[in-house]
Amino acid sequence: MSGAYILAIDQGTTSSRAIVFDGAFRSVAVGQQEFAQHFPHSGWVEHEPEDLWNSTLAVCREALAGIEGGASAIAGVGITNQRETTLVWSRKTGEAVCRAIVWQDRRTAETCAALKREGHEELFTRKTGLLLDPYFSGTKLAWILDNVEGARERAESGELLFGTVDSWLIWKLTGGRAHVTDATNASRTLLYNIDENCWDEELCGLLGVPMSMLPEVKDSADTFGTVDPEHFGAELKILGVAGDQQAATVGQACFRPGMIKSTYGTGCFALLNTGETRVASQNRLLSTIAYRLDGQTTYALEGSIFVAGSAVQWLRDGLGIIEAAAESQKLAEASDPANRLYLVPAFVGLGAPYWDPDARGAIFGLTRASGPADFCRAALESVGYQTLDLIEAMRADAADMDTDDIVLRVDGGMTASDWTMQFLSDLLAAPVDRPQVLETTALGAAWLAGYKAGVWPGMEEFSGSWHLDRRFEPQMAESERTKLHAGWQDAVRRTRSA
Repeated sequence: MSGAYILAIDQGTTSSRAIVFDGAFRSVAVGQQEFAQHFPHSGWVEHEPEDLWNSTLAVCREALAGIEGGASAIAGVGITNQRETTLVWSRKTGEAVCRAIVWQDRRTAETCAALKREGHEELFTRKTGLLLDPYFSGTKLAWILDNVEGARERAESGELLFGTVDSWLIWKLTGGRAHVTDATNASRTLLYNIDENCWDEELCGLLGVPMSMLPEVKDSADTFGTVDPEHFGAELKILGVAGDQQAATVGQACFRPGMIKSTYGTGCFALLNTGETRVASQNRLLSTIAYRLDGQTTYALEGSIFVAGSAVQWLRDGLGIIEAAAESQKLAEASDPANRLYLVPAFVGLGAPYWDPDARGAIFGLTRASGPADFCRAALESVGYQTLDLIEAMRADAADMDTDDIVLRVDGGMTASDWTMQFLSDLLAAPVDRPQVLETTALGAAWLAGYKAGVWPGMEEFSGSWHLDRRFEPQMAESERTKLHAGWQDAVRRTRSA
């Protein structure tokens, strides 16, 4: 049937993917392509903007070729993206002025420290819900303006535009006709007032950002522009946009306050839906926009872990002790629990609840008996320990909400490891639910577009389509859990920079 499908673009940190979903929310065609990561200096992480664009174009064409009717069968396009990654390009030519600065990049640590010393963090947190950390887009944008030759002058003359990856892709897809973003992506920039839902002139002034560079902010389900037919052979409307973690929250149908999801990809990100109430964290979590629909904002508490799946990539690419990520579980299962190692994967600093950009990774407990299996076990276990840190902080911040009997909904590549998910459940002393559809990030973007197009149902019916693949129940004794967690906390204390 014409218009029966939704195309979801999932532009991630290490690869771009496109998935076509049918009206039953099933993935029916997929395209995926990895692209290069660039590390020019310690703590710096960059992407070539054209790699983001060309890989996205290629995977969309691949996915559309897999369905009858191709692009003509698509009712709408949803986009989800790696958040905070920062691009600046020419309004006239569309050419980026430098490589994209990736969310993991820590080059602006001193800028953030200076702003803290000047007493500005409380203002930024009060208005944006964020902390002054290199993670977010605002200081990355300021760095580009101050360090790329001619950029500030060009920006102040109105020639340059800023955007996160969603804005960059929409600009390219629409042939430069739309410079837009959605509220979830805007809320990650340090420039957006999440109470008033607008760009904040005072914050832009503190970071030296001309407001003429900023995109128009729309609801997460909205009309963002029309794809130029030269790309896919038909005009397609872009109708849904959300940052990857918010899209996963939607895809997991976490629409009710108190529901928690955690996504395990390159990093790990846990979001607790707090409804129409913005909860101010007392434990250095983030207050953020979960989604904005029909002008109504839903908020969340978020804990951000910078290294999860990328720790397994390090085992493969850095140490060379595995050839494929799937091998890590088999080796972890074979390790001797008596050879207890703690890996604190602060390769690019520590995220929530520590926010220590100067920390660097460390391994504790090494003996002559330590080997590849123990390294694999420590890498997988580090994900559970970091998640426990986040959930404990969330419980403390949301004491008025029913979070004692939590069930954690999980998604992302690492959730395919039963061993890792069981360890996570054991540490949390709570059930961990893995859904049948693991592509929840893309599904969330697809639902936003399908909902706006009027071809997919509303929240309640969509929530009813969520189906459990497996529930992991805690099996570990409380004494063992306490012992393990104490060891982790000691390892973190010894890793921190101050």
